[in-house]
Parts: sequence; structure tokens; C-alpha cells
Amino acid sequence: MGTVSHAAEFRDFNRYYTQRIGLLTDRYMGADRPLSESRVLFEIGSGADVRDLRARLELDSGYLSRLLRSLEGQGLITVRAADGDRRIRTAALTPAGDAALADMNSRATDVADDLLSALDQPQQDRLIDAMAQVRRLLRLAGIDVAVAEATSAPARACLSAFADEMRARVPEGYDDGELVDADELTAPRGALLIATEHGRAVGCAALRRLDDDGVGEVRHMWVRSDARGIGLGHRLLREVELHAAAMGMHALRLGTNSALREALAMYRTRGYVEIPPYDGDIHVHHAFEKALRTG
Repeated sequence: MGTVSHAAEFRDFNRYYTQRIGLLTDRYMGADRPLSESRVLFEIGSGADVRDLRARLELDSGYLSRLLRSLEGQGLITVRAADGDRRIRTAALTPAGDAALADMNSRATDVADDLLSALDQPQQDRLIDAMAQVRRLLRLAGIDVAVAEATSAPARACLSAFADEMRARVPEGYDDGELVDADELTAPRGALLIATEHGRAVGCAALRRLDDDGVGEVRHMWVRSDARGIGLGHRLLREVELHAAAMGMHALRLGTNSALREALAMYRTRGYVEIPPYDGDIHVHHAFEKALRTG
């Protein structure tokens, strides 16, 4: 958890930023609608499934319905049942909506240009780099990591994606039969952790007990390609370590393939020490171990 001072700094930044870019008025960017409606208009863009829209913006269904009705009442969007499946509703911009979106984008660009113009080029570069870092970290903080049933649909999808990536990247190939059995990833023998973002699985890591002496093993680390580069692999590994310690394990082992260079770098960064191979897995070119803090 963050410290009290970190929380205070975080809140202070939010107050400053929201005021500085004009989010506190009901006329966002000087237009005739508030930020909430403007953001929904932007997200609809060239068309959107209402369910996807709700998940992407993490809005209550009733609140989103009210926003959509308001935008419909302004003549900016239409909401219709999808062709072939009336349970699915899609939202689309009208010509007036297209014009309103173009105007909003123009206003937003003007505000950004005005703010940036007060800084010289090196200062602008530092600000943009810092904003990119903030976005990556906020995205990482917003991802949920939790234990899942090893036989559930999200679990099967993650493990299948892991196997597909192994087939594509390691020279030895990979067979689904090499995946750890579900019963080994179920308490008290182990666990499967899944990372979820907006209701979609974006990563996983498996933990299984190797012996009764408190040694565990990390298996099947996988991060979806569009969720890489934000630190999710490190977070998954940290969560596995915490879970292993809570299960009474005092050390973790893992193995990886030479082709997975980013995995090798991550394990070394997180304090894993290379050891001789501890099993006959043909995919393991490098084996590691790390002592865990317990108690």
C-alpha cells in the first residue's frame, strides 16, 4: 500500500490537474456538454458495442444509459440493436455527432498546445515522457491479479495463449500436454494467478509445490502482447512470491528458455539466482531459485 504522504501527493496532483485542464465545469472545453458526455462521444468514435463501451469506461450500466439517452436527445448519436443479434446494442455518431467530435478534438488540441507553448522543447519532452510513465503505472495499478480456478474458461484461455507463444518462440516446439495439470494448480498444491483488465485476461502465472520441504515452482508466466512494457510480468512474479510465502514456501524455483530473453532479464532483476537444472524439461536452458521472506 502507498504511504499517507504518497496518497496526499497523489490527491494533490489530481486536484491541480483537473482544475488546470478545466474538468470542473459542466461545459467541457467550452462546449455545451460535460466531460462525461464528451468522453462517451469520443469513445464511440466510428461505432461501439455498448457492452464494450461500458467495460472500457468502467461505468455503471444505468449511468451509461442515461449518458447515451442524453446524447441521442441532442441528435449526436443513434443506438440500435445489432444486425443478427438484438441482444447487442451498438452506438454510432450521427453527422451532427461527427461534427461535435471534430470540434471537441480541435478544442482539446488547442488547450494542449496552449499549455505546452509555455515550456521550451526540452521541458515539453520531459513532460511528455513523464506523462507516458504515469500512464503506464496507472494502467498497471488498475489491473486486478487474483487466484482463479485452474479449469475455468479464463484459465484455459491464458494457458492456451502461453502454449501458443511457446510454440512460436522456442525452437523445440511445445505441446499442450506439457502444461501443468489443473490439480497441481489448486490449493493446497498450488495456484493459478490471472491478471484481468476491463474484464479481459491479460496475463497469468502458475505456482505449484515441488516438495514437502517448502520449495515451490513458478510455471507458465505469460503476458498478453498489448499489456507488455508496463511492468505486469514483475507484478505477476511478485504476487506469486507473496502467495507462495503465504502457503508456507520458503523458496521458489523456475526455468526458462534462452529464446525468452526478456524473461531471463526479469528473473535476474528480481533476485533469482541461477542454479543447475533441477529437472529434465527440454525447454529449460536456465534454471533459477530465490529464497522467500516468510513470517
